[in-house]
Amino acid sequence: MSEAKTAKPPFDNLRLLWIAAFVIVVDQITKYFVGKSLVLYDSIPVISHFNLIRLHNTGAAFSMLNTAPAAMFIVLSVAVSIGILWWLRTNRHGQLLNALAFVFVLGGALGNAIDRATRGYVLDFIQFFVGEWHFAAFNVADMAITLGAGLMILDLVIQSLRRPTTAA
Repeated sequence: MSEAKTAKPPFDNLRLLWIAAFVIVVDQITKYFVGKSLVLYDSIPVISHFNLIRLHNTGAAFSMLNTAPAAMFIVLSVAVSIGILWWLRTNRHGQLLNALAFVFVLGGALGNAIDRATRGYVLDFIQFFVGEWHFAAFNVADMAITLGAGLMILDLVIQSLRRPTTAA
């Protein structure tokens, strides 16, 4: 008698949640140390064109909607997080690039939501500049959200290249 081979189950997207947890931990640790080391608007030059700075962002990206209440952003972050967790649960197998994109966005959204819930603002501390031009300050959570968005775009490009073209 031969033993029946068991098929290896496909990769489970939920296994990637450790990445979101890692993003949250690194984000909160860096914000803790910046919060303890710098006062508001204090800046430390690190290398040419790069400073550590302490800024408080009460708005969304690039300080848009900075008069909106923190609770609005917390509710939005929680809603997005629930949607991502639902997608990861229902699309458990395959779509690895999309799953990676979603867990980076999840980690970033929750990292910034923790700030809003505990501080009332998001602590931004990474600043790039050239001469008098300064890019908007950001943090680890923002980098994770941006990486996630970039991975989503990359996945869309890859999918569009895989689709067969139809001749007219």
